Amino acid sequence: MAQKNQIQLPEPLTKGKVSLEEAIAKRRSQRTFKHQDLSLEQISQLLWAAQGITGKRGGMSFRSAPSAGALYPMEIYLVKEDGLFRYLPETHKLEVLGERDLRDSLCASALGQDAVCRAPINIIICAVYERVTGKYGERGIRYAHIEAGHIAQNIHLQAVALGLGSVSIGAFSDEHVQKALNLPRDDKPLYIIPVGYPE
Repeated sequence: MAQKNQIQLPEPLTKGKVSLEEAIAKRRSQRTFKHQDLSLEQISQLLWAAQGITGKRGGMSFRSAPSAGALYPMEIYLVKEDGLFRYLPETHKLEVLGERDLRDSLCASALGQDAVCRAPINIIICAVYERVTGKYGERGIRYAHIEAGHIAQNIHLQAVALGLGSVSIGAFSDEHVQKALNLPRDDKPLYIIPVGYPE
């Protein structure tokens, strides 16, 4: 099987102009967005904040969000006008999964919520429960949900620091999202996060 196309993302910044305290104070749910694309640098920063590598030691990688047992059961997908992508944290690349605009299909899966249709990008956080339940049993499901919260908060705060807006979407049909994005059966969607310039 041929290797899918991959896009190398720009190197993320580890120092910005907005303090953590300011980002927390300014964070609000943003549901309306300008018709303005995000740069690859902005997308790189958002995905790095979600699951990026923040350090390595003894052959082990550390990521931006904590994970029970460092098992990292999450998969991060990106939907934008020019296609569907999967984030590859270890190489900080995007794997190209499709080249169609799936935002309308994703929006329909999310009960027609306009933010999903109008945002230039949507970040989808999925859990592969088997990666964590093998060690922790059923409690691993809780750990995956906790991790999804860490990831989502990082995305929201990073969006603020970039002058962007975002909103957490939890009202959607899991099955319809999986079908719309043609996700692997084990990838269970937990969050949709539309991100863009506030209107």
